[in-house]
Amino acid sequence: MLSSIENTLFPIVANINKYLSNYILVFMLVGIGLWYSFRTKFVQIRCFFEGLKMIFGHFNLFGKKHDVGMSSFQALATAVASQVGTGNIVGAAGAILIGGPGAIFWMWVIAFLGMATIYAEATLAVKTRIHDSEGHIKGGPVYYITTAFRGHFGKFLSHFFAIAIILALGCMGSMVQSNSISNCLQTAFGIPDFLIGLILVLFCSMIFIGGIQRLASVSEKIVPFMAIMFLIGGFTILLVRFEYIPYTLKMIFNCAFHPQAILGGGFWYALMTAISQGTKRGLFSNEAGMGSTPHAHALANVKNPHEQGIFAMMGVFIDTFVILTMVALVIISTLYTPGAPLENGYFGDITHILDKTNLVQTAFGSVFGNTIGAVFVAVCLLFFAFSSILSWNLFGRINVFYLFKNKNMKKVSLIYTIITLAFIFVGTLISSDLVWELTDMFNNLMVIPNVIALFALTNIVVSISKNEN
Repeated sequence: MLSSIENTLFPIVANINKYLSNYILVFMLVGIGLWYSFRTKFVQIRCFFEGLKMIFGHFNLFGKKHDVGMSSFQALATAVASQVGTGNIVGAAGAILIGGPGAIFWMWVIAFLGMATIYAEATLAVKTRIHDSEGHIKGGPVYYITTAFRGHFGKFLSHFFAIAIILALGCMGSMVQSNSISNCLQTAFGIPDFLIGLILVLFCSMIFIGGIQRLASVSEKIVPFMAIMFLIGGFTILLVRFEYIPYTLKMIFNCAFHPQAILGGGFWYALMTAISQGTKRGLFSNEAGMGSTPHAHALANVKNPHEQGIFAMMGVFIDTFVILTMVALVIISTLYTPGAPLENGYFGDITHILDKTNLVQTAFGSVFGNTIGAVFVAVCLLFFAFSSILSWNLFGRINVFYLFKNKNMKKVSLIYTIITLAFIFVGTLISSDLVWELTDMFNNLMVIPNVIALFALTNIVVSISKNEN
């Protein structure tokens, strides 16, 4: 029965995503990124070194517990935890397989522009946040959407966004993460998928019950550890494949503008495929413009909105230009270079052997050996995806509280937790293709109200970027 539902839904959802990604999402994300890049005089360049200083100045694995909200670094770690997930490993692999190595170039473009977009999101999240009667901080896109648009239109957009993010991250997104964890752990250790699901549900429930403070404490420890561990492994691969690095970089740039060489088909079809995959997976990876990470940044105890905007901007840099780029270089330098399995593209029998769920494991296994490579990627993905599940649950929870603000919050929280745990468990059991398509669809829908509000509040963001207060 489950297989029948998947077969029916998949083509429908895939077609919806095709039109959203190719004709709406690309223009909205590129448009808002260009808009804020020029309006803030390229804040992602002007304030880049300021951002580096702030990250290393606030780095702390054992930050103090805050009565309200979290520290700047905890907020960044929580945001990066949501960004650095399967989008960096499985998503990057899928983008390369479907869109060719050139898709990575377009992911870079989206990320560069997205640094300005996410600066706007974070500054607005801090600027428009509120404190409830008990002193708790409440903030996120629903609050700046209703600041931009009063009355029924603002209420409609904010509710549309809240419903989309609950489905996209709290439900479907958690399925993507648990699905990827299940696939990798099965490949590496042969663990039954239902057992993986039960273990994930157990650990997630323990953290969900602990609330924001426990999530912040876990995130500030997991994120630096998982990033450093993965980068060490990636650098080891690149050292071994060092002679192929120039060829790899050349292939990324060449295939960005001449993708038919590796994808086949006509030029325009191949180009649109590369751009579409780069944009779609870039959004899922860095989440700039999607409206997810502002929930974490709104909780930061900062002096002014500009400060957290810079933190947010550096989150995109870490996610895409450091970690995702490492994944891409490892995949291309080991699998697409002369003599490698995908030298001539992703065609024929190889499509039955390599897919986006095992491509990265194959790439690492080509140097570390199949067993060690599979285990290393599985462990990294476990940390990446697990941290994303935790952050996304928080973002969804904030919007559940927004929708049901006059209800019994303890009861609402319990029901939401049970539902999301069920999605996490089911995600370990079903096909990854439908899960990815459903997540992409709701991610795309989230972008629309968020970007509309970002355009409407341009003057506030520009003023903050000028005055830095």
